[in-house]
Amino acid sequence: MDAKTLLLGGLVAVLVLYLVTIVRGGLVAPTPLQTAIGFATAFFDTLGIGSFATTTAIYKLRNLVPVKLIPGTLNVGHTMPTIAQAFIYTQLVPVESTTLVSMIAAAMAGSWLGAGVVIRWPRRRIQIGMGLALLGAAAMMLLTSLSLLPKGGDTFGLSGAKLLVGLGGNFVLGALMMLGIGLYAPCMILVYLLGMAPTAAFPIMMGSCAFLMPFSSVRFVGSKTYHAQAAIGLALGGFPAAVIAAKLVTWLPPGAVRWLVMAVVVYTAINMLATADRAQDGEEQGARKRGGSMANVNA
Repeated sequence: MDAKTLLLGGLVAVLVLYLVTIVRGGLVAPTPLQTAIGFATAFFDTLGIGSFATTTAIYKLRNLVPVKLIPGTLNVGHTMPTIAQAFIYTQLVPVESTTLVSMIAAAMAGSWLGAGVVIRWPRRRIQIGMGLALLGAAAMMLLTSLSLLPKGGDTFGLSGAKLLVGLGGNFVLGALMMLGIGLYAPCMILVYLLGMAPTAAFPIMMGSCAFLMPFSSVRFVGSKTYHAQAAIGLALGGFPAAVIAAKLVTWLPPGAVRWLVMAVVVYTAINMLATADRAQDGEEQGARKRGGSMANVNA
């Protein structure tokens, strides 16, 4: 039994764990709107854009889910589409087995072992640094696509020093997920810089998340800190969307996928920088309020 077969077996195992967890949490039929949100957000997630930010924006705009339940709802609801994405991409994109399994394992190890370290890091500075780095990498990809720099690689596997760099990079990205910094766009850039084909990133990044999210779902369902109806809507709507979008990505020519990756990276970078800017504004407002309170006390 090769490594990829074991990986697919692992995906089936975590899917069973997830389904049992959902049933125990209670099944509630979702509304058409909740299912439509699941379809739309999972479709773009499968393209690498991510689903948490878009789903959160919709929930807050329409006031569909209480704010305190949004994190759990996102995790529980988007787990099944993510597992579907990982399963499909693993089958359709021929990433070499050792590279695929080891990089997924590195991200998992980073999320478990590195969480205690990165949680003390300044999140805002990381977001700014990551955002600027992603913009720089996107600029390199643009110059490559315009033939102003040498073309990137087209391999589907790593070995030697490149594999070690890939493992180290994915370990760090897995740890940064614990700060709420998404893995998709940085993983795309990591794979590109290591000389792999753009599509090689998809099974790696989807597989990394597919093995992490079910265990988080167990915690959210057990603590009842999620909106069951909305989460089931995300799952039911997201599953067919993942299948359709994954087929689309694998049908696209490499040049088109490269442009898709650039769009995802630029979107993610701008979103990171905007989030960091909003965090600074919040800190400054909090400081002014504290200063005003102290002035009132002294008066």
